[in-house]
Amino acid sequence: MNTNREALAKFLLQLRSNGITDHRLLSAFEAVPRRNFVPVIHVNEAYAKGQMPIECGQTMTSANMVARVLSALDVDPRHRILELGTGTGYQAALLGHLGEKIVTMERYRTLREKAEDRLKQLGIDNVIVKLMDGSVAGTEFGISDRIVSNFSFPEVPRQFIDNIAANGVMIAPIGPQDGQQIMTRLLKIGSRLQVEELFPVRTQQFIEGVSRAI
Repeated sequence: MNTNREALAKFLLQLRSNGITDHRLLSAFEAVPRRNFVPVIHVNEAYAKGQMPIECGQTMTSANMVARVLSALDVDPRHRILELGTGTGYQAALLGHLGEKIVTMERYRTLREKAEDRLKQLGIDNVIVKLMDGSVAGTEFGISDRIVSNFSFPEVPRQFIDNIAANGVMIAPIGPQDGQQIMTRLLKIGSRLQVEELFPVRTQQFIEGVSRAI
């Protein structure tokens, strides 16, 4: 337990030194114990850099990467947020502390059920976990102030743009499936879309359909 507290303190110090000073975001990281979400075998590496494997052949994004994404997402307490790709539920838990209502979607039943259990154990009740692939997310849930995708698209995902509120933001990795992608911030200003490239990443691309087996 002491090891986890020390790792968290070191992690928060690194965030501040890297210019992430939003007190609400830092408080969310303090409130959500990452050890509850990482595989048991990696619990002592919870705040280490780099991805780690999880169930269903997926990976869990490093805490540092999550912090960079959420800092760019700039969540307000009144925001309605749509997350594409729940994974372990860690980022959804953080969003639960930052926004008003969060809908997160996962195509793997196993991941969805485990994420929902973890969120319930922490008493986070403003996050809804859906078993969906995200392909109809925009039409299903209406307007969102923020959208964050944990899987990549080959190009700007226009299918979501109409479902972003005025002055809303979507963050998603954009690029080829077999190469490096760019984490990209899309800001909707009227009918115009402002595109800002943030940093390079490598992540799995969007797969259509809900997994039938797991």
